[in-house]
Amino acid sequence: MVDDDDDCERMTPSRRAVLGAAGALFAWSFVPTFAYAAAGARDPRFLLVVLRGALDGLSAVPPLGDPDYAGLREGIALTKDGPDAALPLDGFFYLHPAMPNLARLYAAGQASVVHAAATGYRERSHFDGQDVLESGQGGPGKTESGWLNRLIAHLPPGEGISRKGVLGVGVVPPLVVRGEAPVLGWAPPRMARAGSDLIQRLEDLYGQRDPGLARALAQAKLTEEIARRQGMSGEARGGGGPDSTEGMKRIADGAAALVGADDGPRIAALAFEGWDTHANEGGARGRLAQLLGGLDGAVATFEQGLKPVWKDTVVMVVTEFGRTARVNGTVGTDHGTGTVAFLVGGAVKGGRMIVDWPGLKLEQLHEKRDLKPTTDIRAVAKGVVADLFGISGPVLAEKVFPGSGGIGPMAGLVG
Repeated sequence: MVDDDDDCERMTPSRRAVLGAAGALFAWSFVPTFAYAAAGARDPRFLLVVLRGALDGLSAVPPLGDPDYAGLREGIALTKDGPDAALPLDGFFYLHPAMPNLARLYAAGQASVVHAAATGYRERSHFDGQDVLESGQGGPGKTESGWLNRLIAHLPPGEGISRKGVLGVGVVPPLVVRGEAPVLGWAPPRMARAGSDLIQRLEDLYGQRDPGLARALAQAKLTEEIARRQGMSGEARGGGGPDSTEGMKRIADGAAALVGADDGPRIAALAFEGWDTHANEGGARGRLAQLLGGLDGAVATFEQGLKPVWKDTVVMVVTEFGRTARVNGTVGTDHGTGTVAFLVGGAVKGGRMIVDWPGLKLEQLHEKRDLKPTTDIRAVAKGVVADLFGISGPVLAEKVFPGSGGIGPMAGLVG
């Protein structure tokens, strides 16, 4: 087992990191096809948002109805009353007060929350946890391709579906979109301004001796030109980084502009950084509240930017694992297991808490420290894409999420 939080500091350079840095700025390649719906049929959009660093699900969606909640959350516990009261969902679960947009969409039947969820990974390394989440595999290091890329490759043929590809957005291009299917990438203007110089330096240093990197850098230049034509180049107004409120909104705005276009990609993956809250996490206010406010603003930006196609849209928000049930000595939380996922959009069968609640008593916790996961996030992802894109169970189990035949698609997530 990886010692609790060792890999927070093990940030060593590698070829994969170099490829990531290049791809982050203008990404990997142009898209040749995907998804024009037949007249009258659904023209689906699917956006996957990865919160890198491990979201504290017990703070994002606190189970205030659980009698053991407050005792575990000393110093950061949310409450039902007062000026910073949590927002009610179903009387047992509440929503962090920094997320009024999500609460509004939940009440409107356009958002659902999946609680006590996780991948099949049970260690606590960020790197391995993100690998498992994005690769869709049962363990880390099994593949260099991501499950969204494999989904694109196995979309069913037929009338109403032509192909237009997948969009990858983030500081590091999400693993979930990498693979054989072509990918369009975009980064917000501030990243893009820094990117041209970095790409040139990487070409000078590595291009001649690493053909794979040379191809990625060439594709990055092509995507920069595409972004410029879309009005999203480095000359445009900048925003904060992807762990800031403004940065998340800017990334969401750019992704929505591309995904919402008639000739744009119908699938996108975005990565928001900075969710590792070991110290001074805060309760109703503080660092996590700021991050959740940024995510909430991004949700509102998606809704507005995708308004003409919102009825056909699902935004799925996931993270690599949760955080400890008990607060640590620095008023933060350490790497854990169970957490939450959000489903948002006009196509979501919403207004629901989706949970088999395990409880928070010591003997009910995973290894007596973490929220015990009772839902596999792959079941949620399978359920969404099966309903949106008509992917069969065997294809999902064998091709998109290999070796997951024992995990069926969750039914009824899409309305």
